[in-house]
Amino acid sequence: MADSLSLPIAPIAANYDHSSLLSRNSAFSSRLLPFKCFSSGKNKLNLSSLGQYSFHSLHHRVAPIRALDSDVPHPLHKGSVDFKSKKSYEQWDSLTSTFSGAANIPFLLLQLPQIILNARNLLAGNKTALLAVPWLGMLTGLLGNLSLLSYFAKKKEKEAAVVQTLGVLSTYVVISQLAMAEAMPLPHFMATSVVVGSGLILNLLNYYNILNRRIWQIWEDFITVGGLSVLPQIMWSTFVPYIPNSILPGAIAFILAVAAVTMAHTGKLSEKGVKFVGAISGWTATLLFMWMPVSQMWTNFLNPDNIKGLSAISMLLAMTGNGLMIPRALFIRDFMWFTGSTWGTVSYGYANIVCLYIFNSIGREFFIAATVGLISWLGITLWRDTVVHEYESPIRTLKELVFGS
Repeated sequence: MADSLSLPIAPIAANYDHSSLLSRNSAFSSRLLPFKCFSSGKNKLNLSSLGQYSFHSLHHRVAPIRALDSDVPHPLHKGSVDFKSKKSYEQWDSLTSTFSGAANIPFLLLQLPQIILNARNLLAGNKTALLAVPWLGMLTGLLGNLSLLSYFAKKKEKEAAVVQTLGVLSTYVVISQLAMAEAMPLPHFMATSVVVGSGLILNLLNYYNILNRRIWQIWEDFITVGGLSVLPQIMWSTFVPYIPNSILPGAIAFILAVAAVTMAHTGKLSEKGVKFVGAISGWTATLLFMWMPVSQMWTNFLNPDNIKGLSAISMLLAMTGNGLMIPRALFIRDFMWFTGSTWGTVSYGYANIVCLYIFNSIGREFFIAATVGLISWLGITLWRDTVVHEYESPIRTLKELVFGS
């Protein structure tokens, strides 16, 4: 028996490279493989040489991508990773995935106290206490989680998809409690239940590539129109009563969203236009979450006394959960994910900790520890990513993140 197993492949034309052949027949490009994986002079793929390289790492080697291409599922690496650094690259790949998955812990702890409090009030028959929880705000967050779940499931980012799934389920539990307390209209709750159930099933099927492409497209159109309609309405509502209370922003956005989706399907948009429409759902979900700290800071500005009602631990958990996802977003050069996670870490978690410190609601030690921890984490993340890519400066890392390769 031969020392290595070789599989015959089709004859290759003189000007035809191995990468173009493999890219049509496998999930990864042969540009990731050293040329010695091909038996010399035989147009055969040498599996013993191929076995030296981890299929797991090949799956995760991702290229710098432009913001509008962020929803492309696992774009393949274009060669910026040197194989001599394969081990450190794989280790950082694995660690960033672990960090992303670990974000479930602080996010769960963030929602759990509200769920327990609602349950106690329901058991005590104190339904009026649940009226303090705005069901419309919870519904907005739920739509954001569903949109991001679809985004990460499409990219096959399992850990991030699990985080969003947990967000959907925990928020749905709170909404169910509000419905039981009659703090949320029953028809709205029933419609929400249908959307949540359908969304979870469709994303699960799509993640395992067993969902009809047309059905998935309909779901993406739904979350695109829904997200784009809700975002401007939420932004407008933040500043009421300083501006007139109106549904006009949401209505206009709804019409524009339907028009954009229709034009994308009828071929009336350019290729860039179609990509832009395809990226809307992910970006609107990200902007919804990014608006949360803006709304909170506006409330703090109008009612400084309300700051004392903020929980420092909750803000620390929010900062930690978002911060744990930054390394992964940077590693796979996902500008949208990086923007949302960084904004949530700095502007929601840390900014509110600063407000609490300014108004003497937390001690100096707590504030210094949070500040040092955040700066250290961001610095280590940027430094480590630069090292595993063997770049001379983190500026190149950030340039790839924003502008792509």
